[in-house]
Amino acid sequence: MPRRELNQHSSWLRGREYGSPRQPGRIAYTSPPMAIKRAKWPSGRTITLEHVSSALSGNPLGDPTARLLDIWLPPQYDEAKGRGRGKRFPVLFDLVGYTGSGRSHTAWRPFTDNIPEQAARLVHEGKMAPCIIVFPDCFTALGGNQYVNSSAIGNYADYLTKELIPFVDKEFRTRASREHRGCFGKSSGGYGAMIHGMRYARYWGAIANHSGDAYFDFIYRCDWPNTLNELAKHRRRKRKAGRIDVELEEQGATEGYDDGRVRRFLKAIWENRNPSSAEVHALMNLAMAATYDPDPEAPNGFRLPFNLETGEIIEARWRQWRRHDPVRLVGRYAKNLATLRGIYIDCGWRDQYQIHFGSRILSKRLAESGIEHRYEEFDGTHSGIDYRMDQSLPFLVRALR
Repeated sequence: MPRRELNQHSSWLRGREYGSPRQPGRIAYTSPPMAIKRAKWPSGRTITLEHVSSALSGNPLGDPTARLLDIWLPPQYDEAKGRGRGKRFPVLFDLVGYTGSGRSHTAWRPFTDNIPEQAARLVHEGKMAPCIIVFPDCFTALGGNQYVNSSAIGNYADYLTKELIPFVDKEFRTRASREHRGCFGKSSGGYGAMIHGMRYARYWGAIANHSGDAYFDFIYRCDWPNTLNELAKHRRRKRKAGRIDVELEEQGATEGYDDGRVRRFLKAIWENRNPSSAEVHALMNLAMAATYDPDPEAPNGFRLPFNLETGEIIEARWRQWRRHDPVRLVGRYAKNLATLRGIYIDCGWRDQYQIHFGSRILSKRLAESGIEHRYEEFDGTHSGIDYRMDQSLPFLVRALR
């Protein structure tokens, strides 16, 4: 459609400025405020590199070892280089949530900022000093991971700490010490940031945890009945009305083992280009099982916390999950946490996964251990909360300076 015709038929544009009103034969329009996002300040630049991992080589899911890595450089990075000063910058690693990858945070977003745009705005407004932000790709065939080492998924903690950190420090003008390096994330990424602050404090100086998984008895346990129903669609025999021999039906499904339905579910979802929400949530719980209870001798490389047929909790397996619950790890890693320059935690008090309860317990445990931290709540759910990084990013950079 020619521009003139488009202008005449687009009533929502009529009467607004477009181009120069002095040009004859043209209608004057202006774009609505969010139609085209053009920042009025320097935006820095995001570059993409490819990194080939040794830590992920031979991972059990067959996921690629060559990963694209986005890095945001603030405007001051090139300005400093141009003046020949060789200025160095603190570094933040962005750990995204389940089903995400680093590049999902650098892609264009409607009505709001992506993370580089958000950071550029915060720097421009004087709320945050310039820093470098790294966006790792840690996606897996199970929809993601929790940023730890797992024999059932891969060594993603080693990938971050032993490979990407030295790679970024070599390629860019970073302040290459843990005192000037932090990580942050939401949901699974928030869990990853919290766990890294506990277990891998030698690499990180500050962490920020947005709605990170905590208090597994609340957030995971209640969702497993839905997962069991989804997996039941892939059981060995179709259900029939009438008498049932439960002991016969549960064969192979006791002690946390897969009787074949998990394997068939995974095969089906890997061939499905449009999985349902229920299927993705079931996959998420399997990813958590592969994270918290890997077993190289078990089918699929991990054990399950519930009997697939009867739904009975398997206490020995659930204990394995609870060993990874942040609310139970504070005391064990109190010395590591005390070395951090900053710990930021927040959560919406309407979180649909009930993570606000775990966040409160986590803050309580930190306080009981004398660990200084900042805990905030806000009127929100688990979704659409990246705007909260307006609080955490400046907090982290201040701590790392």
